Amino acid sequence: MYDVIVSGAGPSGSRCADILAQKGFKVALIERDVSWRKPCGGSVNKCILDDYPQLLNKISVQKINGVKLFSPVFDIIEEKWEKDKFGLIVDRLEFDNYLRDCAVESGAELFDKNVSYDFIFKNQQKIGIKTRTPSGTKEYYGKIFVVADGMSSKLALRSGLRKKWDISELSMCKCALFKTENLTDDHCIDLFFRASRGYGWIFPLGNDIINVGMGIVGKDILDFNLNEEFEKFKQQKYLKDNYLPDLKNKQLWCEAFPVAATGVAKKIYGDNIMIIGDAAGMVCPANGEGLAFAVKAGRIAAKVAVNAFEKDDFSRKTLKEYKHNPEIKKMIRKFNMDNITTKSFSKLIVENHKYFFKKINNDPKLKRDLLDLVFFQQKTSFRLQKSGISTILKKKFNLI
Repeated sequence: MYDVIVSGAGPSGSRCADILAQKGFKVALIERDVSWRKPCGGSVNKCILDDYPQLLNKISVQKINGVKLFSPVFDIIEEKWEKDKFGLIVDRLEFDNYLRDCAVESGAELFDKNVSYDFIFKNQQKIGIKTRTPSGTKEYYGKIFVVADGMSSKLALRSGLRKKWDISELSMCKCALFKTENLTDDHCIDLFFRASRGYGWIFPLGNDIINVGMGIVGKDILDFNLNEEFEKFKQQKYLKDNYLPDLKNKQLWCEAFPVAATGVAKKIYGDNIMIIGDAAGMVCPANGEGLAFAVKAGRIAAKVAVNAFEKDDFSRKTLKEYKHNPEIKKMIRKFNMDNITTKSFSKLIVENHKYFFKKINNDPKLKRDLLDLVFFQQKTSFRLQKSGISTILKKKFNLI
C-alpha cells in the first residue's frame, strides 16, 4: 500500500513525487517508458529555476536572450532581451530523466514499462490502479492518486472528471532534431507564422543541434495535412539557407504529437484524486509551453496531498485546495485570456501581416507587450489582454 500513486513520470508527476518522497511519504511513480523522448520544442520559462535551482549545472540548457518572428512572407520582428529576461531550451529526454532521477533519489519508487488504464474500486471508492506491463497486468494500491500521464490519459477519462478532448481544443505538432554546421547564434529562437493557426519554430539545443518543428491549432488540423505542412516548412528557403543547406543524413529524430492547449480542464480534482500537467490541459495557449506550468502544478498538488494526510481526509472537500490555490487560479485566468487573445493575434498576422509587421516595428512599447504575451508572464500581457488586442490594434493601425 502506497500513500500516493503518481501515474506519469514526466515533469509534473516527477515534481509531485519528488516533494512527497522528501516529506517521507511512500510514493509509487508509474511510467510508460523512461526512454521515450516526448515530442516537444523544449522551451521552458526561467521560473522553472525556482523549483530546480541547480538545473543549469546538471543538464545541457540553452539560455535564450533573443527572438525573431517571421510573417508568412518572411517580414521580420526581431528583439534582444534585457539580462533579466531570458528563456531556456532543454532536450526533453535529458530534462525528463533528470527530474525523474530527482524523484527517485528522494525516495519515490519508479515502475517503468507500466501503462495505467483503469482504477480499482471498493465500495465505490478508488483504492488502486491497474497497469499493463510486458509481463501482464499489475495492480498498485494507494490513498491518493495523482494523474500526470499526459493529454491522452486513460485515468483522467476513467475518473469521470474529464471527457475526451474535442478536436477544437487540440493542436497537432511535429518536430525533429537536426545536426547543423550553420548555426550562427545559439541564444536566439526563430518563430514562423504560417497560413494555418499555429507557428513553426527553430530552437537551438547546443552542440550544433537544433529542434525544428511546427504546430497546427484547433479545427485547422482538419484543413491542413501536418506531414505535408512540415515537409514544406523544412524546405523553406530561409531554413535551408541559414540552417540546413543539405537535409540528407542531418535528421537525428522526428515524431508528431497532439497537445490540448485551450485552457485548463474544468474538473481537475475529486475524492482522493488530482489531475495535473498535460492531463489537465495545463499548456499555455499563447506559445504552447507547458513545462513550467506542469512543474508548478506538481508542486502544488504535492502540497495539497501533504495537507490531506495531516487532516487524514482525502475527500474532494480537502483536495479542492488544489484548484483553489492562487497560482492555479492565476494559471486558469491567464490561459483563458491567452486563448482569446491568440486567436485574434493569429488571424491578424495571417490576414494583415505586411502592414502589421511594419507598424509593430515602429512601436517599441506594443512590440514589448506582444513579446511579453508570448514569452513572459508579465503584467503588460494582462493589460494587453484585458484591453483586447483587437481594440488596441484597431485604434493604433486601423487594421480591423
